[in-house]
Amino acid sequence: MTGRGELTDAAWERIEPLLPQVDGRGRPWRDHRQVVNGVLWRLRTGAPWRDLPDRYGPWQTVYERFARWESDGTWAKLLEHVQVRDDAVGRVEWSVSIDSTINRAHQHAAGARKKGNTDGDEPEDPGRAQARQALGRSRGGLTTKVHLAVDGRGLPLSIVLTPGNVNDATAFGQVLAGIRVPRAAGGRPRTTPERVLGDKAYSSRAIRHLLRRRSIVATIPERRDQAANRRRRGTLGGRPPAFDKAIYRDRNVVERCFARLKQFRAIATRFDKLADRYRAGVVLACLILWLREPLGDHLSDRL
Repeated sequence: MTGRGELTDAAWERIEPLLPQVDGRGRPWRDHRQVVNGVLWRLRTGAPWRDLPDRYGPWQTVYERFARWESDGTWAKLLEHVQVRDDAVGRVEWSVSIDSTINRAHQHAAGARKKGNTDGDEPEDPGRAQARQALGRSRGGLTTKVHLAVDGRGLPLSIVLTPGNVNDATAFGQVLAGIRVPRAAGGRPRTTPERVLGDKAYSSRAIRHLLRRRSIVATIPERRDQAANRRRRGTLGGRPPAFDKAIYRDRNVVERCFARLKQFRAIATRFDKLADRYRAGVVLACLILWLREPLGDHLSDRL
C-alpha cells in the first residue's frame, strides 16, 4: 500500500529501469523504491535525516544513496528522461516562463566544511564560502534563491541556485542556458524556446538583445523608469518593446510551480549545508511534478 507522498506504482514503473542496477562494491542494493520513498519523506517533512522512520531502512543508507546519486547525476538523468519522453510526443509547451523565489535558510544550513584551502593554509573568506554554497545574507538572514524556467504547463526545464541577494537579471543567461532537452530520435538537443515570459525584473537591454539574437520572442513588460527615459529622449529613444498583455497572463504557471515545490518543506526552507545537496532535492521534487502529470492513453501508445 502506497503511503502519503510516496511513489505510485505507475511512477515507479517509469523510473525503475533507469536506476543503477549494480552497486559496484560487491554488495546488494537495499530496495530502491524504499530508499527513494525515504528521501521523499524527508523532502516532504523537512525533518533531520536521523529522524527517518524505520520503515524506510537505516537513515545512513537513505542519505548515502541520495548523496551518491546527486554526485553521479542519477537524479538529473531521471528528470531529463521524463522531459525527453514528453517532448518526443509533443507535450512540452515551449512558451517558457522564467522567475525566481527566495527560500529562507535554516541556521543548520550554514557552516559547511570546505574540501581543503584554495590558497595554501589561508582560511577562506566566510562571505565567499557562503556565496559558493548559494547562501546570501539579507535583512531576514541567510537565504537561497531558486531560479526556474518552466514550460507552458508549469513543469521545470531549468534550475539554477544563487545567493538570495543576487538580482534576477544577472542569472537570466544561466537559466536560459540550462534549458537542454535531448531528442529521443537523436540529433542536437532542444535548447531554444519559442517565447520567454518574464516580469519587469528581466526588462533590460542585455536580456532583450540576447533573446533577439537567439530568435526568441520576448514577453517582458517595460519598467516605468525605462519607459520614462525612452520618452524623454524623443525619437532617439526608439520604439517601445513589443508586449502582449494577453500572453503575459500565462506567466502565472511559474508562480504555481513554485507553490507546488514549496509543498516540500525541505525546499521551502533550506536545511542542507551544501548547495549541490539542496539542488538535488529541488531536482527530485521537480521530477515528482513531471511524474504526476498525466500522460494519457493516446500518448502512452506511442511510447
